[in-house]
Amino acid sequence: MGEARVRAWRPAVAGISEVFHAEFADHAYPVHTHATWDLMILDDGAVDFALDRHRHGVTGRGKVILLPPGVPHDGRTVGASGFRKRVVYLDTGVLPARLAGSAVDLPVHGDALLRRRVHQLHAALHHRDDAFEGEGRLAFIRERLLGHLTGRPDEPRGRTTEREAGRLASALRELLEARLGSGLTLAEASALLHADPTHLVRCFRRAYGLPPHAYLTGRRVERARSLLLDGMRPADVAPAVGFYDQAHLGRHFTRHVGVPPGRYAASRRGGRAAAPARAADG
Repeated sequence: MGEARVRAWRPAVAGISEVFHAEFADHAYPVHTHATWDLMILDDGAVDFALDRHRHGVTGRGKVILLPPGVPHDGRTVGASGFRKRVVYLDTGVLPARLAGSAVDLPVHGDALLRRRVHQLHAALHHRDDAFEGEGRLAFIRERLLGHLTGRPDEPRGRTTEREAGRLASALRELLEARLGSGLTLAEASALLHADPTHLVRCFRRAYGLPPHAYLTGRRVERARSLLLDGMRPADVAPAVGFYDQAHLGRHFTRHVGVPPGRYAASRRGGRAAAPARAADG
């Protein structure tokens, strides 16, 4: 690793105050505190840190580190290789500050599912226009972390009947269809349907085989195809179907259809496909 590299931004996902990606060859943080929760995964290297005067060491990619708000901690590189990390800073509305004591007792988690979920969250947060997906990813991370901090089962087993789960899933699909262009937050859907966010997502996936954010994206792409074939320009199609901008449309459209929107639209200009050539009379 060479010189320090960092990238920081504030995503459009409620509860996340900052995303911070960093690569350090040699760095030592002074003792400090945060007003937020510090949720970190390592992508390479090793770190050593003290939390409430107790030192901890983390090496490799398998661990998740959770540092609570208001508790002094430091951090430093270990060895010549340095480290690469990805961090999300979570507001106390995501995790209550009263659980800080539990986090001090166990700041390092060897939970493969939790790490995978944090990685997936960062992938969603990489694009500011995928906030709906980020909300769902964060909800499942919150649920998992609360399980660690409170000693509750990791995956709550709801008593919802199949019929009730199907009703919730259908109601959410109707909301997504009604808000195809304007968009919908998971918090809004949960409030309107009086359901826990993770439970709502689970019911939807069980009923339709994919999470709500994937369903919404697919329906937007489907609608975009229709408008492009009607002759609308890609730049106008994007906001009409709920994408943030033309680049947002292009990224998802290409992934779903295999070609960019402009090329797809251009294919209609040739009119009907030519009829196959007949064999010569012999």
